[in-house]
Amino acid sequence: MIRKTLLSSIAALVASAAIAFPQMAMAANVFYGITVHVSTENIKVQDPKTKQTLSFAIAPSFKQVFSSDGKTTRQMAAIKAGQYVGVIYDQKALGVRHADKIYLMNNANERIKGFKG
Repeated sequence: MIRKTLLSSIAALVASAAIAFPQMAMAANVFYGITVHVSTENIKVQDPKTKQTLSFAIAPSFKQVFSSDGKTTRQMAAIKAGQYVGVIYDQKALGVRHADKIYLMNNANERIKGFKG
């Protein structure tokens, strides 16, 4: 009886936290495409299949650029227009889509190794 009450209390607490803090319930997303524009403040990427274009804000101290296997870090200057990239992003900060990590990809069929999103 006590265990059932405790479990239902925990479930209610988790549900209320998800409602009160919806940004915590949001998971990271991934978007693959060709870089259309890159600057110190944002990157714009277009999916060549669907022609969907997304823009991602980049923090001034952004240092999360990786090779496709995720083992080698790269400089932000390594990203050029026309290059295929994978962007792991979220929209936690004021609903603005921002890049958490950028992977430099070799081709359109490649996926980020180890990412389950």
